[in-house]
Amino acid sequence: MIIKQMADIRPSEITDQQIYRERRRFIRNASGFLVAGMASAVLHPRSAQAGHGGQSIEGVKSSSFSTKEKLTPYKDVTSYNNFYEFGTDKKSPALQAGSLKPRPWTVVVEGAVSRPGNYFLEDILKGRSLEERIYRMRCVEGWSMVIPWVGFPLGDFIKRLEPAANARYVEFQTLFDPVQMPGQKRDVLEWPYVEGLRMDEAMHPLTLLAVGLYGEVLPNQSGAPLRLVVPWKYGFKGIKSIVKMRFLEQQPRGSWTRSAPHEYGFYANVNPQASHPRWSQRRERRIGEFRKRKTLMFNGYAEQVAHLYQGMDLKNFF
Repeated sequence: MIIKQMADIRPSEITDQQIYRERRRFIRNASGFLVAGMASAVLHPRSAQAGHGGQSIEGVKSSSFSTKEKLTPYKDVTSYNNFYEFGTDKKSPALQAGSLKPRPWTVVVEGAVSRPGNYFLEDILKGRSLEERIYRMRCVEGWSMVIPWVGFPLGDFIKRLEPAANARYVEFQTLFDPVQMPGQKRDVLEWPYVEGLRMDEAMHPLTLLAVGLYGEVLPNQSGAPLRLVVPWKYGFKGIKSIVKMRFLEQQPRGSWTRSAPHEYGFYANVNPQASHPRWSQRRERRIGEFRKRKTLMFNGYAEQVAHLYQGMDLKNFF
């Protein structure tokens, strides 16, 4: 199967001059990406907000999957977040996420795979070629961002685990620790947070395991140290601070689907023709812009992913 890719773009064409110069400095000084150094690094905050990172990631390659659209500023990307584990207000994660300890970190792999076990972050990153992918990201409430993620295809890690033939879905779980994540002391959702993908969605080359953004290690409020990025789906599918992956034959139920199944379906594909029960999805507002824009089918990634849903009623399978 041949999947057409978006045109590559030089960072200097879309990134402001200061950030571009910093990125070039990172590359000039790089002697390669050191996995152990990243996995154990002490982050140096760039601001007083509790969860901000600052540790640069070196040796990152550009990606042909990147959009040419203008980037959302770093301060907006890292201060306007949905991460209920740290509070329901969009400002809360940046203020409260300093309690999270993203090092050391282990991901448990279970279910229908040949290689289950406990994988340290260093093991997951070992030998990975990290890419910067500039993706459109769409939230179900009607706002959107353009974010330069740093990570590697989830499918690369799944292949290493050797899923069984009956593994049709992958379920992910977020850390459950009310001391580190004080929002979990409230029954806003059923904890731990759970999400899932169909296997072909998980293996699609657009699906990313992200470890950074804007050339730096993920800040806590953005899902440190490991999160999912699926750019053609609404934001609640991008589960953060992943500690468990389970390979299943039956479709898992995500936390939002359990909470409000009539509003949040398993697929969560960006579809302007299928309105949320409480608001339309036909238009969106990019963070930092006043005027709304038309919502694109599959968030603008239809050419790459529409074939995954051929023959499906996307208003029924929402």
